[in-house]
Amino acid sequence: MAISHVTDQTFATEIKEGLVLVDFWAAWCGPCKMIAPVLEEIDAEMGDKVGIIKLNVDENPETTRSFGVMSIPSLILFKDGAEVDKVIGFQPKDALTELILKHS
Repeated sequence: MAISHVTDQTFATEIKEGLVLVDFWAAWCGPCKMIAPVLEEIDAEMGDKVGIIKLNVDENPETTRSFGVMSIPSLILFKDGAEVDKVIGFQPKDALTELILKHS
């Protein structure tokens, strides 16, 4: 599966089934740029276990606000539409993989 970008309008549809990791990010955010290749690696290795989507916080304030995202990158893990876990800031690949496996 490829990492896709979502908007306020498409967000609810994208998280409603299965395990989905959402990356709340912005183009100007240094740590967001650092975590992008980590997410690509996880997607390549675990694409059948988890979907990964990205939401630009500057372009989608409604969803950002509704999940209380105050710092980026914020990564929220959803299972069948419900929030099950959340981490803030850059995370190493091992930590994110462990987070996903804990809920799969």
